Amino acid sequence: MKQIVSTKWKKGMTFESDVTGFKIVMDAKPEVGGQNQGPNPKPLLLSALTGCTGMDVASLMKKMRQDVTDFQIEASAQMTVEHPKHYDAIHLVYKFAGNNLHKAKLKKAVDLSMERYCGISYMLSQSSKLTYKIVIE
Repeated sequence: MKQIVSTKWKKGMTFESDVTGFKIVMDAKPEVGGQNQGPNPKPLLLSALTGCTGMDVASLMKKMRQDVTDFQIEASAQMTVEHPKHYDAIHLVYKFAGNNLHKAKLKKAVDLSMERYCGISYMLSQSSKLTYKIVIE
């Protein structure tokens, strides 16, 4: 399945992407010529990762009958010093709250997402070490 994203230069370091009809503005910080009008592209990659795995896990939690009332994923990444600068290590923290949650089921859902279903985690795992932990609050 082919997907197309169109990105247009606005001015300076500001770009606007059309992603399936949704607009995303990206920019750089003023110290590198931007106007801080939107996020930098690299953190958006982390957002795509957490969104991708989050959707998988949400679907799997429902199938596993886990009564989750709150769910959050935090991504932290280590960037290389040398160019091309990229994330060489990414750590995800999956935070769950709910009633009678089973850590083994939540771990299975996260493992299935990270190892089988989330294409973004697959792509990033080719260049970055991906790790995670689960927290039940």
